[in-house]
This record gives sequence, structure tokens and C-alpha cells, in this order.
Amino acid sequence: MNRVHENWALGGVPVSNRVLLAPLAGIGNWFVRLQAKRYGAGLTVSEMVSSHGLAYGDRRTRTEFLRLHPDEGPTSIQLFGADPAIMREAAAIAAESGAALIDLNMGCPVKKVCRTGAGSAMLRDPDNAVAVAVAAREGSGLPVTVKLRPGVRPGDREGVDLARRLAEEAGVVGITFHPRHSSQQHKGLPDYDLAREVVEDLPVPVVISGGLLKPDKALRVLEQTGAAAIMLARGSMGNPWMFQRVLGERTGLPEPAEVLAELGWVIDRAGEHYADGRAARYLRKFHPWYLERLKEFDGEFFTRARLNEINQRLQSTETLDQARAVIASIETLIAV
Repeated sequence: MNRVHENWALGGVPVSNRVLLAPLAGIGNWFVRLQAKRYGAGLTVSEMVSSHGLAYGDRRTRTEFLRLHPDEGPTSIQLFGADPAIMREAAAIAAESGAALIDLNMGCPVKKVCRTGAGSAMLRDPDNAVAVAVAAREGSGLPVTVKLRPGVRPGDREGVDLARRLAEEAGVVGITFHPRHSSQQHKGLPDYDLAREVVEDLPVPVVISGGLLKPDKALRVLEQTGAAAIMLARGSMGNPWMFQRVLGERTGLPEPAEVLAELGWVIDRAGEHYADGRAARYLRKFHPWYLERLKEFDGEFFTRARLNEINQRLQSTETLDQARAVIASIETLIAV
């Protein structure tokens, strides 16, 4: 059996395979996670949630970001923040949502996050990072994992050193390692040799994320690094079939009818999550991801000019019914 299909456990939480959904900031809500689960993800992680927002009772943070679907689990809630006391309280609230694990973001390179001392800024304050992880574990009573990067700038290794301290001193049960430095954001080649070094050095499972945009590369990185699992991030946006392809459950690309049906499913779920007008606006960033799948069928119908025209129509929709009407018009044409 290919190792990708092996069952394993993360902090005692059973995971059915070694292909996971990464935390996608501003994207990874319950229906995106449920979709990944439908297509085979062994575990999903929520979008990044503010510990301050939870601790201070922000209604949207609690009702939208902590919403879990009963069929999506196991789910990890990812929190960010640099204050141990606030993190302790936030982790307790997150645990009440039904999460199986708590994940801490110590790798986000976004300036507005780092300015608060959170995200990758924590790589340069390892004592506080350890204290935050301990607080999350004690506050939630759940297994805690941490996502981080090797360092802030190329050549830095503070993230590698921090990973070891988190495992040995803070009691975290796993590390997700993105082998690009935070100054690189999502550009440049990930250092998978360094990732293998981290895997071999740590006494806890290591999950690799970053640069896994193609099924063959994802499988190659899993074997090259010896990691416990891999996380799909941008490669799965508008492309849940990526999970099936990495798992060997699908060899070909989705047909246009499948792509449109899946986008319809997303539209319906967004309507369950948000009020109609807000859902339509929120989905404007989703539409191009699904239309990207149709570029594979460039030809008499799905020319680039026509896909651009379809995208413009979808971007101008103000209601979900308008979006559904655009999808239905395309489905009618390809059925002829």
C-alpha cells in the first residue's frame, strides 16, 4: 500500500490518510473544509482565527470562524496571537466548538499579523512562543500543533530551533513546517532538504506544506522528506480533485460538467453560511479558481476570451441566484 493511504494518529487523534487540508486565511471556512473532506482529506485545519477576537467576545469571530460541520472532522482550529493569557482563554473557547486539535500559527508573514507580535514574528521571541503554546494546551485540554517556517530571512534557523523547543518544552504533538522563510512568503523554491532534517530531528510528527501544486510533486515531497503527512493549500483552491489525485483515486482532470456542479455546490453552501448579498460578494474570489479548471479544455467553447467573459459576469453578480443563472447558462450550452 502506498504510504499516502496509511492511517496514523496526531496527538491521539486518528487520521485516515496522509493528505491534509492546510489552513487557508480568509478561505478555509466550514464548507471549504467539508469539501476537502468529501474529496478525501484526512484532516482539515480552519482558517486563521484571532485569539483576541475570541477572548474579547467578537460575535463574528465566534459564530463564523468557529462553525464546524458534523461531517468535516477531524478538524483543527488554527489560532494566532502573542499573549499567553489571551491564548489560554481563546483556546478554551475554541475547544468548546468541537475541534479535535488546536493549531498555532507562528509562520504567517503578513505584516499586520507580525506587527502584533504574532505569526512569524514569534520566531524571534522563542520564550514567548513556548509560553503561548503551553497556554493553548492547558487552556484547551486538546492536543496542540504549531505551524512555522525556518526563519524570517534566508539563512535564518530560529524556526528550526523553536520547533525543537516546542516539542520538548511546550508539549506540542506535531509541527507543520513550511520550508520557505517568511520574507519569501509563497515565492521561491521550498527547501525540502531542510524539511527532511527537521523531520529526522524532531520527536513528534512533522507535516510539510508549501509548493505542493501538483499531485506528483506532493507525493515526491512526502517521500523525500519522510514527513508524517503533507498539506495541500493553494493547489486545492477551486480544485478539490487534487486530494483524489494525490491519493491515487483519480487519474484524469474533472470534466467541465463536474467543475460547474462543484461550483454550484459551493454557491449553495455559501448561502447557508452568509446572507445572500454577502455570500455573492464573498464568492467572487472563488469563481476564477473554478474557471481555471476549465482552461484545460481550451478549444471551441472554453476559449480564454469566453472564460474571461464568464468571469466578468460572475464578478458582477449581486445575489446567489444571479450566480446560479450564469452557471446554468453555461451548463445548457455544453449539454447541447
